[in-house]
Amino acid sequence: MTVVGPFGLSVRDHALETDVQAGLAAVEEGLIEATKSGVPFITEAAQHLVRAGGKRFRPLLVMLAAQFGDPHAPGVVPSAVVVELTHLATLYHDDVMDEANVRRGVPSANARWDNSVAVLTGDFLFARASHILADLGPEAVRIQAEAFERLVTGQILETAGPQEGDDPIAHYLDVIAGKTGSLIAVAGRFGAMMSGADENVVDILTQYGERIGTAFQLADDVLDIASDSHESGKTPGTDLREGIVTLPVLRLRARAACGGSPEDLALCALLDGDLTDDARHAEALAGLRAHPALEEARRDTIRYADEARNALAPLPDCAAKEALSYLCDSVVHRAG
Repeated sequence: MTVVGPFGLSVRDHALETDVQAGLAAVEEGLIEATKSGVPFITEAAQHLVRAGGKRFRPLLVMLAAQFGDPHAPGVVPSAVVVELTHLATLYHDDVMDEANVRRGVPSANARWDNSVAVLTGDFLFARASHILADLGPEAVRIQAEAFERLVTGQILETAGPQEGDDPIAHYLDVIAGKTGSLIAVAGRFGAMMSGADENVVDILTQYGERIGTAFQLADDVLDIASDSHESGKTPGTDLREGIVTLPVLRLRARAACGGSPEDLALCALLDGDLTDDARHAEALAGLRAHPALEEARRDTIRYADEARNALAPLPDCAAKEALSYLCDSVVHRAG
């Protein structure tokens, strides 16, 4: 097997490996070109996270989905650049909302400069993505617009929180489907669509993208608790410190609400307190790492990854289908 791309996908087929690596290299060139400006400061800020690297999960999915048509079709690489630029733009905005200090192992844009620069740089990346998208046709514009609406709606739902009577876990999974699943679904859809694949193949890879996108975010939830900064590229427990409720916390609260142990209740009380204090934050992080709720969140990740794999069943057996199945394993592996 050969490892392909920063995400670390292993593939067995030499032709597929060559195509995917060439596609990802072209995407990197496209990202650098798309983030250039006549104003040097804008170029520096826009390329800050591009040059920091990243998993390039979405472009990788575009490249694999394109294997079900013509992977060298002219729209494949630009569509991957669009999806990754959109993702990068959301990271600039997310770091402002979360007051994060580290992203991909480097200072976040808001920490290096300030919130205004980070927000405006994210807007700049959205604009550049839209410029490229316009050349891909009105259907691509519509698909991206619908996904972006879902993404923003998911963010708003997360900010507003569940309404009275809502199941917090079901609400959270809806948020994740919007915030993360929608754009990863577009990656699968664009790859298949731009390559000229059959419509039923486009639909299958869109469904696959949505499910693996949810698994991908749930794996990040687990990583935020279980990993160190070297593994995740950001400060452990960032979500905890900022009061962002993720699946392990929701699983803990569900246990506490249904006759939980004194230890469950004590940990919930700690999480509901001020976690900007380093000692309390460290105690809460250690408590969650040792709690069964973290393992429950891992099982949720596995369930969505399995759903993504099962969605591939109608596709013809080929190296790309096998690689997409391995991608499910890679996502699960990230969650331990």
